Amino acid sequence: YYDVYKFEPGKDDIIREGKAGYVVTYGEVLYRALDAVERAREEGIDVGLINKTTLNVPDEAALKRAGAAPFVLVAEGQNAETGLGVRYGTWLVERGHAPRFGRMGVTRAGIGGQAEQIPHQGLDPDSILARIRKLAAK
Repeated sequence: YYDVYKFEPGKDDIIREGKAGYVVTYGEVLYRALDAVERAREEGIDVGLINKTTLNVPDEAALKRAGAAPFVLVAEGQNAETGLGVRYGTWLVERGHAPRFGRMGVTRAGIGGQAEQIPHQGLDPDSILARIRKLAAK
């Protein structure tokens, strides 16, 4: 895959297809979300994963795919109140999509590196998996 991968600005990467819903993420949360998605799939939750490669540009095809799914969860290492989750939710609604929607991001003050901050902010694979389960169960 990586020997033929070509980055295209504005085009999201569909890492895993899913029928139950999609997790949308990027950066330092991507591999953590992949862990959670793979574990959810082992449990029978057919969840997909989208790597949002260009944060300020909507990928219409990826939005349509995610918006048609039962749920969308945005997990990011930025502020949950001002980051991609708010923007992505707006993009979905503007296009007439109405999946169950959740967002996870930085919400608490703290110090330290990623090893301390990721679980402190609830962005570790276990926390992402818990949110996937909750959204898939509704």
